Amino acid sequence: MDAGIYRALADLVLVTHIVFVAFVVVSLPMIWCGGFCGWKWIRNPWFRALHLAAIGLVVAQVWLGVVCPLTTLEMSLREKAGDATYQNTFIAHWLQQLLYYDAPPWMFVAGYTLFGLAVAGSWWKFRPRSFRKRPN
Repeated sequence: MDAGIYRALADLVLVTHIVFVAFVVVSLPMIWCGGFCGWKWIRNPWFRALHLAAIGLVVAQVWLGVVCPLTTLEMSLREKAGDATYQNTFIAHWLQQLLYYDAPPWMFVAGYTLFGLAVAGSWWKFRPRSFRKRPN
């Protein structure tokens, strides 16, 4: 396969990764803000379950020491394209690029875990609606 195709696929994986991270990060303050402002959509059980599952996956990966499959796939595609790859995890790489922040791995474990606990806490504070339909 042509290097340009591998590069385009790697970029597609990167965009998917960024959308995933944005969903996880932005959803939590939206849930809290919506809870205090009375927004009904934040109680959608499908949205809330997907959000909880997404951060749960991230927390499980970091506790098990597993590199994110999206990071692994992107690096593999970039390698096949002849491009440079990350030396660290996706988040660590981009935090270093964007914020010039170099933190030990335990700080990312703690950060992901605390964020996951905040998401779980949002289920208690702002309960989602039931998955069952209400009778008319």
